[in-house]
Amino acid sequence: MGSGGQAIANVADEHGRWDLLLRNYFLNNDLRDNSGTGGPSYQQEWAQGFIGNLRSGFTEGSVGLGIDVHGFVGIKLDGGRGRAGTGLLPVDSRGRSHGYASAGGALKLRAGNHLLRYGEMTVETPVFDTGDKRLQPEYATGVMLDSTLSPSLLLQAGRFTRFKNQNGSSSHDDFSGVGASTQGAAMTLAGVRLLDSQDISAALYAAQLEDTWRQGYLNLKVQRGHWTLDTNLYRTHDQGAARAGAIDTLAYSLLTRYQLGAQKFTVAYQRVNGDTPFDFVGGDSIYLANSVKYADFNGAQERSWQARYDLDFAAFGITGLNLMARYIRGHGIDSSRAPADGAYASNRTASGGRHWERDIDLRYTVQHGSAKGLRMSLAHVSHRGNNSQNLPDIDRLYITLEYPLQGLF
Repeated sequence: MGSGGQAIANVADEHGRWDLLLRNYFLNNDLRDNSGTGGPSYQQEWAQGFIGNLRSGFTEGSVGLGIDVHGFVGIKLDGGRGRAGTGLLPVDSRGRSHGYASAGGALKLRAGNHLLRYGEMTVETPVFDTGDKRLQPEYATGVMLDSTLSPSLLLQAGRFTRFKNQNGSSSHDDFSGVGASTQGAAMTLAGVRLLDSQDISAALYAAQLEDTWRQGYLNLKVQRGHWTLDTNLYRTHDQGAARAGAIDTLAYSLLTRYQLGAQKFTVAYQRVNGDTPFDFVGGDSIYLANSVKYADFNGAQERSWQARYDLDFAAFGITGLNLMARYIRGHGIDSSRAPADGAYASNRTASGGRHWERDIDLRYTVQHGSAKGLRMSLAHVSHRGNNSQNLPDIDRLYITLEYPLQGLF
């Protein structure tokens, strides 16, 4: 939950800033379910992205005025017809991927410790979070208020009516979940966040996807010595015209982590109570512990466990190198009782759905020299499941290189 710190920094900053992120992204999907079916057995795309941001300072006075603008260019390096469709690049009607570009901006007003933005922006809250998982970040257009009520207490509120996908150039896109969608609907949210006060942080939020659902969120995180305990809970009910059908879902996760020198050991449990999946829109709008690199383990009635291991190689003299490995198993998925007239009816399957995911992630950040700040990541994901859950069997390889540049103006 990082937007609070960013909002406070923006309120305090009197100078204009610029940053440019050079992101090189290779993604390969080995589609195990398509073997022998006549469909493609793999997808592969490689692209170069340039993500630029200009954040002005504020005019003088009790109310300061400023502007933030961003621009993006994505260049296709590989990924012809038959291999497109990873989500890295747009795909045309002939099945060919291509490069793309976009731009946007937001006006901002500052009054004391209150920051109001209007326009196109990234959003980071536990009930609505634009993702940044591919070449381009997602964006939402609307109004957002960040109020720093005390050094550790942040109030946020916002309403968004237009959206831009990670592989889109237009702000007329829609974010889609399992059955819900932002198509023709506004997203409204409000919440408070206690930021790391005496090793305790907490958050309470409410959100509404217009004529679809209302959602509440609660988080409590406690750190004591080498131990961390992190709990997350979502409660979702259908709202208004209930365009996704009847929804009554409680989803929660419990995570505990122990740090031993350069190593971290994590165990997490996650549960979804309800006849429909725990649904969300926006690529990162799920802060449950077992929402990981490929699967979210958010099926109807699903229960899942995670075991994770992290290692910081700085202890062995290789500063900047980090390894993460985790395994998650979900079971008990039962979509058979989803309302027949709702958006989740197509997911009605026999009970007993189960699946697992294994992730390995190796990251290195250059610490010195002319390439200082260069980030390199190699990640592999494997997912397998039976026919009573809705995700395909896949092996996925990610290779990313990121080089950030920044300064003042």
